[in-house]
Amino acid sequence: MDRTEIASLGEFGLIDHLTQNNETKNASTILSVGDDAAVIDHFGRQTVISTDLLLEGIHFDLSYTPLKHLGYKSVVVNVSDIYAMNATPTQIVLSIGISNKFSVEALDEFYEGVYAACEKHNVDLIGGDTTSSQKGFVISITAIGEVAPDKYVKRSTAKVNDLICVSGDLGGAFLGLTILEREKKIFETTGAQPDLENQAYIVGRLLKPEARKDVIEYFAAQNIMPTSMMDISDGLSSELLHICKQSNVGCVIYEDKLPLNEDSKNFAYKLELDPTACALSGGEDYELLFTVSQTDFEKVSANNGLSIIGYITEDPATKTIITRGGNTHDLVAQGWNHLKK
Repeated sequence: MDRTEIASLGEFGLIDHLTQNNETKNASTILSVGDDAAVIDHFGRQTVISTDLLLEGIHFDLSYTPLKHLGYKSVVVNVSDIYAMNATPTQIVLSIGISNKFSVEALDEFYEGVYAACEKHNVDLIGGDTTSSQKGFVISITAIGEVAPDKYVKRSTAKVNDLICVSGDLGGAFLGLTILEREKKIFETTGAQPDLENQAYIVGRLLKPEARKDVIEYFAAQNIMPTSMMDISDGLSSELLHICKQSNVGCVIYEDKLPLNEDSKNFAYKLELDPTACALSGGEDYELLFTVSQTDFEKVSANNGLSIIGYITEDPATKTIITRGGNTHDLVAQGWNHLKK
């Protein structure tokens, strides 16, 4: 395959190339790529903004992450934060820092993933920046969304006796990372081809996560208003402790209520890992953790993709998990902390 050097296009030529088929989907996008700034108008709705930085070697490893998947995931992790506010994502701004090891074709692949995620979540790419980087691939995305006035959901508004709920299943992405890291080490030391043991589900949970647009749509259709919510990027324990701290409440969750996928569970056992620990502390699932009033019990229960895992308690000092055997343990955050050495 031919390789086109980025330098042969120049910065503006590269941006023109990468955005040549960029179409506007939202009425709120008034002016998109091509001027000094974009213009959006949410027509009386409130604007929600979130940003994420992804760095090669910290957040992703290009030795096992296809560029198309990386482009897709970069958008998904950002729109997930907008959904976590009970809002609808509408636009993104994407900036990248690249070294000369990347060709135009490689960036085309990355942007293919970006556009696939924009299409899936009905989001417009409205601008950004490209620059050279000496330290690997740098990706910065700002996501913009809209919400009806005062319908956004915060982390600090959980109430005593609220039900604690999660979407989907937990721990899969961590197990996907575990197998990919293991195979990378084997490859580096022996040159043996990676054996992912047909674990397509857990590898996919890491490389191609999904933001839960469908859950936010379900809330709207069923008239469910979560009392608090956040997405699970650093592990369930860590996120639930955030909600408790910011809402000044405690919690009880039940080990046997945690949603685990069969593939994840079986593979955890095979690695001699505790599936519960993977669910509590594994990051990057991008599921939604939310609390609802008990009056919404039936509406939440009616959706097979949602699990009620516990309830909010009054004492902020007590945050516990009750095991299958009936023992009570303190909930601790062993999720991923990228600032710790």
